[in-house]
Amino acid sequence: MLRRLVYRLYERQLLAEVLGRPVPRHLGLIQDGHRRFARHAGLSNLSGYRLGASKAEEVLAWCRELRIPMVTMWWLSTENLAREPEDVAAVLRVIEDKMAEWVQGGLARRLGLRIRPIGKLELLPATTLEALRAAEDATRAHTGMLLNVGVGYGGRQEIVDAVRGYLGDCFLRGATPEEILAELTAETLDKYLYTGDCPDPDLIIRTSGEVRLSGFLLWQSAYSEFYFCDAYWPAFRKIDFLRAIRSYQQRTRRFGR
Repeated sequence: MLRRLVYRLYERQLLAEVLGRPVPRHLGLIQDGHRRFARHAGLSNLSGYRLGASKAEEVLAWCRELRIPMVTMWWLSTENLAREPEDVAAVLRVIEDKMAEWVQGGLARRLGLRIRPIGKLELLPATTLEALRAAEDATRAHTGMLLNVGVGYGGRQEIVDAVRGYLGDCFLRGATPEEILAELTAETLDKYLYTGDCPDPDLIIRTSGEVRLSGFLLWQSAYSEFYFCDAYWPAFRKIDFLRAIRSYQQRTRRFGR
């Protein structure tokens, strides 16, 4: 009882510190640690993924409270698709269920979520792709927060796809090799990324104690700030989130200057 009271008081203190100060325009979240959390808790991987999806709902509500306009969550990487079929199927089942639940249950409407799947979507089963596309279509008019959902996402693959997209457009308009090379700039390639209409992430948070990007938004994170948290994603608390935001607010960003 006393512990919960102290936690609530500390949470309120942190919230008061971050409110009214600049928040990230674009927040990236590497949601790591589902399986390790499940193993330590004596649960199945499926239970760990379900708890992680419920945690995502909480975190999105916290983002909305701070008026963060754009979030990119990484739910499944291209490398994850090579895991045991039963494990991949469990992740995909949770994604399909949550996409429908967020739309039909009203979460997307309450938070103003515009859901947009990003990644090598053609690698996904038809049922998963259908669920993601249905959520995208149903929330297209929402303006409260853009949520990029990385499913079958890999940073290297995104860059390859961006180059392919650029070259494909060049070939369609009959550009010469000299024109292709002359027009290939960082600014040009930006437009062909999965997040081409988004500002680069200001802050990227990774849970589970791992200190690496693992391919998340490789191109876009050149000048992002990073925050690494020891908590597994299903156990990520609001005070962990607020500490990350406070840490971001305390930094001086120089962008290489």
